[in-house]
Amino acid sequence: MKLQFQLISFVALILFSCSSQQKEVKIEGELKKWHRVTLNFEGPETSEMAEENPFLNYRLDVTFKNNGNEYLIPGFYATDGNAAETSSDSGHIWQVRFTPDAVGEWTYTTSFKKGENIAIAESLSDASSAGFMDSQTGSFTITESDKTGIDNRAKGRLQYVGESYLKFAETQQYFIKLGVDAPENLLAFTDIDVSTNALDFQKAWEPHARDYDESAAPFVWQETKGKNLLGAINYLASEGLNVFSFLTFNVDGDDRNIFPHLLKVPVKEYEAYASIKKNKEAWETMFHKTRFDVSKLEQWERIFEFAETKGMFLHFKTHETETDHLMDNGVFGIESKLYYRELIARFGHHLAMNWNLGEENNQPIDEVKKAARYVADLDAYNSHLVIHTFPNKDDRYAELIGDQSPLTGASLQLSDEEFRDVYPRVLKWRKKSNATGKKWALAVDEPGKAKIALLPDDEDPEHNFARGRAMWGTLMAGGYGVEWYFGYASPNSDLTCQDFRSRDLFWDQNRYTLQFFNLHIPFWQMEPNNSLTADEISYCLAKEGEVYAIYTEAEADKIELNLGNSDESFTIRWFDPRNGGDLLEGSITSVKATGMVALGSPPSAVDKDWAILVQRAE
Repeated sequence: MKLQFQLISFVALILFSCSSQQKEVKIEGELKKWHRVTLNFEGPETSEMAEENPFLNYRLDVTFKNNGNEYLIPGFYATDGNAAETSSDSGHIWQVRFTPDAVGEWTYTTSFKKGENIAIAESLSDASSAGFMDSQTGSFTITESDKTGIDNRAKGRLQYVGESYLKFAETQQYFIKLGVDAPENLLAFTDIDVSTNALDFQKAWEPHARDYDESAAPFVWQETKGKNLLGAINYLASEGLNVFSFLTFNVDGDDRNIFPHLLKVPVKEYEAYASIKKNKEAWETMFHKTRFDVSKLEQWERIFEFAETKGMFLHFKTHETETDHLMDNGVFGIESKLYYRELIARFGHHLAMNWNLGEENNQPIDEVKKAARYVADLDAYNSHLVIHTFPNKDDRYAELIGDQSPLTGASLQLSDEEFRDVYPRVLKWRKKSNATGKKWALAVDEPGKAKIALLPDDEDPEHNFARGRAMWGTLMAGGYGVEWYFGYASPNSDLTCQDFRSRDLFWDQNRYTLQFFNLHIPFWQMEPNNSLTADEISYCLAKEGEVYAIYTEAEADKIELNLGNSDESFTIRWFDPRNGGDLLEGSITSVKATGMVALGSPPSAVDKDWAILVQRAE
């Protein structure tokens, strides 16, 4: 009896010890549908540089459930839980970020494991419990969002749905993106912790100080930091743009100032070394390749979180051609897996985004597929997954379309100075991917010649070719958007831009284009079909028998359209891509569907570009 009592007491002591380690979970955020919810767990006291690597040798996963919906979300080490403000490198807080897609009660169950390289292990069957919050359960209740307008939380998660366009889950609206692909070093910002100035490309974003307003106040850190970049994002949104892109790692790239990892050396020493033209050795000698700068990543999150409220699509470019061979010496392994896990854990909850596996990616195709599968498996939200190649190497996509990879689209780069290659290239990959049965959502994220691309307003105030051949060319070929590359030969270039107003006149034309597509046509139901106009001066997007959109660069009075022989009436209205505004009437306002019919002359300026909307009269 005494032995039995001692055994019972011993088991009770163990259970008490385990349960005593589990502290109350602190839940942050508005508990509303599509809003970020952050769970804060108290785990082991550690630090970024602890002997037991908290990023690699611990693993937090949390399973969320609601009425049959289930998400397995990776967590991360968060030092003191407030590192954006404190710049702390130590603490005992671990977090998981989650954006619920349904109202009602959500339950959660945690898994917290410890072991060598456990963070990137394929299986946890032999993993050891790390104690603390392991197996902890709980619940919270989600209500409807109160957001409206451009705020992504009013629209829900932007999803790839097996079609040529992404779709918002809440509003069921299809999405077209127009915005900036430059500067690629957007995050090389003086206000971010451990910001470096290699090659003198660091940014202060001072021209956008005037664009900061109090809507961004909750996202400022350390009282005054972040305001100028938040102002720049506010400016883009005010112009009607809805996307910007950024590199998250460019140690050996064109800029060399952006990395989520911890430096081994002082900033000045790294800057001096990174100024050497060939800098691959820096990754091997100056970085802790499996440890991350928590406060820097928390400050990145402030920027992205604000962008979410402004309706921005976040284009995560995870590598560029100079860096995609650095981690694991180009073979997808521990460094790469941990890098992607950290990005997905910290930023994968954002509603409108894509993962781009590499700008001008030149890795062996098998390594690309490994990375794509890893990201697709780890990202519970199944965010749009793309890759970008050199313009003369886009045939690599032939090995990735269909069921050959989990990719859901391409980030296209082109090279013609006058953008003549945009329409045919988008159409090529639309047809090729569609033929596999898995339609890719295609975007042109770097149109134009590398040196020139999209010139500033003072060098090209009208932007005729960019507007007509790149922007309208992409959308009329069935692409879902364009991001504008700034070239390297002009002020406010791809690397030096700190003032988005350098192209202010052109942003108006982007806004007009978005208005036409979003307000006037069911673009997601339409197919590119230039054979309906039987000429070489126009593009045609059609839902045959119902609605037709035609874009012509010039000679607008010569357009004819084959409407078939139904004898039904169709209305004709004109849209001015240069100046926007309402739909206008031309010389002919309606026609009968009697084969090939003339559409008349535009309201003015026959020698300018026009969009023509032809709709069945009902």
